[in-house]
Amino acid sequence: MFTNNFDPVAFNLFAFEIRWYSLSYIFGILFGWFYCKRFLIKDKIISTLFDDLITYLIIGIILGGRLGYVLFYNLKYYSQNFFEILFIWEGGMSFHGGLIGIIAVTYLFSRKHKINKYIFLDLISVSAPIGLFFGRIANFINGELIGKATNGNWGVIYPQIDNVPRHPSQLYECFLEGIILFIMLNLIYFKKNYKTGTVSFAFLFFYGMFRFISEIFREPDAHIGYLVGSFSTGMLLSLLMIFLSIILFYKINEQQT
Repeated sequence: MFTNNFDPVAFNLFAFEIRWYSLSYIFGILFGWFYCKRFLIKDKIISTLFDDLITYLIIGIILGGRLGYVLFYNLKYYSQNFFEILFIWEGGMSFHGGLIGIIAVTYLFSRKHKINKYIFLDLISVSAPIGLFFGRIANFINGELIGKATNGNWGVIYPQIDNVPRHPSQLYECFLEGIILFIMLNLIYFKKNYKTGTVSFAFLFFYGMFRFISEIFREPDAHIGYLVGSFSTGMLLSLLMIFLSIILFYKINEQQT
């Protein structure tokens, strides 16, 4: 049995606390950018544009992630405390909202530069699991998004929550959404006769599937609970991702044939 006593603060810089969660975003973006530039991008024009896109992506992640959390997970609270939407340092980010933000800014950026949006979305999809890996590690360190109670020897106790051994659901997600998803998407991307856009839809499908599986072991948000039967908000959003990925995949393939 493991007791999670990690300090969410990595170190102090003068009067500022540098938290692991903030570092996970920084490392995720930097390593994802490096991986794309070093191993994926061969065209010089795309390489230059991708550097410019990073700024758009950061904005999309922050705005989309925050607004997604507000709308999907805590609308009642923030409708009564509107200005606290700006307090992102207090936590509260949604992956699904961040995903919408990324898609939106990539679409606008690609349209501006008259480049096929799926070229950039593919690059983002292949490298995104790197950021997901660091993000879930940070969730584990923070003792947030905790799992359900378990009798297994692998259970983790979060003393800031209670003394009940729980599934380390953050590590399950780290393995599935970070490591396994990264391997699968790279195998697809580097296949011969690869069709642009395929890995973007594969990301939506497999992330949705892995997130749905992980949610089975994760406690739903206390202020929300289960929305429909034993389905949490994360489960329903993941099912929507899977459904949309299948529709879009067949729609794009029909247009290309």
